[in-house]
Amino acid sequence: MNHLILLFSLFLAPAFADKESQKTNQNFSSNSASHKRLKRDWIWNQMHIKEEIDTPLPHHVGKITSSVRNNNAKYIIEGEYANTIFKVEETSGDVYAFERLDREKKAEYELTALIIDRRNNQSLEPPSKFIIKVYDINDNVPVFVQKVFNGSVPEMSPVGTSVTKVTAVDADDPTVTGHATVTYQVIKGDEYFTVDDSGVISTTRADLDRENQSTYEIIVKAKDAPGSSGDSSTATVIITLTDINDNFPVFKHPSFHFRVPENISVGGEVGRVKVEDIDEPQHRNTTYSFVRGDYRDTFEIVANPFTNEGIIRPKKPLDFEKVAEYRFNIEATDPTVDLRYFKVGGSRSISTVTIEVTDVDEPPVFTKLPYEFKVRENDPEIRTLGSVWAHDPDAAKRKIRFIRRRASPSGDYIRVSDTGIIQLPKPLDREFSSSYNITVAAQEILEDGRLSDRESHAQVHVIVTDENDNAPELVYPEEPRVCENAAPGKVIIRISATDKDEISPRGFFKYSLATEDSNFSLVENYDNTANITVKYGQFNRELAKIHYLPVIISDNGDPELSSTNTLVISVCKCNEKGNFTFCEERAKQVGVSIQALVAIFICIFTIIIFFAVIILLILLRKRHKKDLSGLGRNVAEIHEQLVTYDEEGGGEMDTTSYDVSVLNSVRKNGIKPELVPSPYAQVQKPPGNPTSGAGEMEMMIEVKKDEADNDRDLLPYDTLHIYGYEGAESIAESLSSLGSGSSDSDIDYDFLNDWGPRFKMLAELYGSEPNEDFVY
Repeated sequence: MNHLILLFSLFLAPAFADKESQKTNQNFSSNSASHKRLKRDWIWNQMHIKEEIDTPLPHHVGKITSSVRNNNAKYIIEGEYANTIFKVEETSGDVYAFERLDREKKAEYELTALIIDRRNNQSLEPPSKFIIKVYDINDNVPVFVQKVFNGSVPEMSPVGTSVTKVTAVDADDPTVTGHATVTYQVIKGDEYFTVDDSGVISTTRADLDRENQSTYEIIVKAKDAPGSSGDSSTATVIITLTDINDNFPVFKHPSFHFRVPENISVGGEVGRVKVEDIDEPQHRNTTYSFVRGDYRDTFEIVANPFTNEGIIRPKKPLDFEKVAEYRFNIEATDPTVDLRYFKVGGSRSISTVTIEVTDVDEPPVFTKLPYEFKVRENDPEIRTLGSVWAHDPDAAKRKIRFIRRRASPSGDYIRVSDTGIIQLPKPLDREFSSSYNITVAAQEILEDGRLSDRESHAQVHVIVTDENDNAPELVYPEEPRVCENAAPGKVIIRISATDKDEISPRGFFKYSLATEDSNFSLVENYDNTANITVKYGQFNRELAKIHYLPVIISDNGDPELSSTNTLVISVCKCNEKGNFTFCEERAKQVGVSIQALVAIFICIFTIIIFFAVIILLILLRKRHKKDLSGLGRNVAEIHEQLVTYDEEGGGEMDTTSYDVSVLNSVRKNGIKPELVPSPYAQVQKPPGNPTSGAGEMEMMIEVKKDEADNDRDLLPYDTLHIYGYEGAESIAESLSSLGSGSSDSDIDYDFLNDWGPRFKMLAELYGSEPNEDFVY
């Protein structure tokens, strides 16, 4: 329809152009009143040209003509394609095409015609637009929009089921009959599919089976000009058959054999039976069932949703000693198969299953689970509650030994003998725990007397029944207070009680006062509570500010028990409204637990031990000092004789400088001098013959060497020097800094600077000014 409108508009274009020219001429005439001329119009034929003309160029398109009568008139054209593709003969107005035109590239060209005076290039007529239309020829082949098309259709679909649609496009003018009309044809695979003129591909057979062939590749041809042998193009169409559930599962084997130990857990996997279903996984819904055999209550078969296998599981424990082999038939089927496409071959697949049970060494089996016993609390006569029993299920029938594994509450409250007897080492207290639980393990005794590493467990539950062995106790509420001017019958406080024993639904407490000689009375409320009220009124705070009221509480047990509880009531000052204004503070009872007392005693004992050790050390130290004082000389004097022996002495006369009696006294008493820093005492030369002193010195040195060699705790003897005196021939006399460090000495020690580097330190110490401070 659009093409018809376009063609119609092309025929009307010259008429509109002529009217426009007339209107323009009228306007021109009216605007130029002083130059009046006759009306002129453009005159030319409709311009059309065929595409792809095979005659030599240029091709005549048409002629533009004006009514202007002027020998100097000149025709020209303007526009996008003027003077390139299209040119006009200046004098005649003939329009020529200098290129072969292709309608599929451009179907129309719009140009502007002008007539001017060649002498002055003045326009003789207003310009006018015109259109050159390109006629179509059937020169284009239909082309598919894509080279390969894809489609799908369910298998076993009825004839005529739509698969997909192909599309080809012809670039020729659709308004020309037969130029753009496309027809389709299946040239490969036409025995399975067909295509209509609109490009829709459909099935021609109803037995397309995906399991036989899942994909088809067909070729479709598109051509124009129906009935003629025009050019054509082809496209490939790949058609996939989608799966439907039209096949039943089939067992891969006619029989299956499994071996399983008898101790397999309930719900464990015995084995798997496999079937083959040629449908796709989403259409595999195999179900398994028993066909023959009395073991439906022993086994179950569950389909694996991912592998479609049948998993055989036991529903109850297996026993080799009872049944050693199971044999039954199972059936596999698919209830979701579409029966409209049912194939010959049967809907059932049956296979035989054999399960062989193997014997294993099983743990003992308890005959009764769980075990429960009841015992009265605090009953000293009951020592045995009962027994547990287990047996060996295997053919060996070994003896069983019982062992207690766990207990709750933990402790030695319940024992188990080797033969399984449940014993009580002491009476049980219900108030400590109302029930006791233990785990008893049963182990087989092997032939060599050892216990098997396989064991089974049983829970033993002991319930302790209650005995009335606890008296009720008062539940202490807030501190009871009463106004000193309280009226008779005034309720002071409501009291209640608690009992550690069990209370029967009809149980109740009885309350009473231990004495009636008080200004208080007790009133039962018959709901296990009682009220303490004022009996006479008018308390005297001057006589008693605190009253101690003994209350007796009894239970209804057998035997009946009671307790006396003291209620402390404070007498307070009150205002006119009965509000308390002043009450004495009662001393709070402070209790110390047994654990706290034990901790305190341990701390005190630790402190006592600590001080005893310190005192013992002090006594030993005093005794040691006393032994040293028995030598007749102090330790410092002895230590003066023991120095390092790594420097030269003052000559042979050194030996006269030692007090050998001091060293010999140390050796004889067997006491080693303490090597502690102490002030050295100035030792005087002992009178006598130097030769005899030298002999004693030699003997002492030999003794000390022997002691140093035989005692590993002593230093080597060559580290012991005696330097009390430098010797008689030394001009430096004593070098001991301890005896000569006094600042009031008038000896000049500057001569030490001349003795060389070995006496440099002494020269610095003694040769400086007396007021100079030393830091060392």
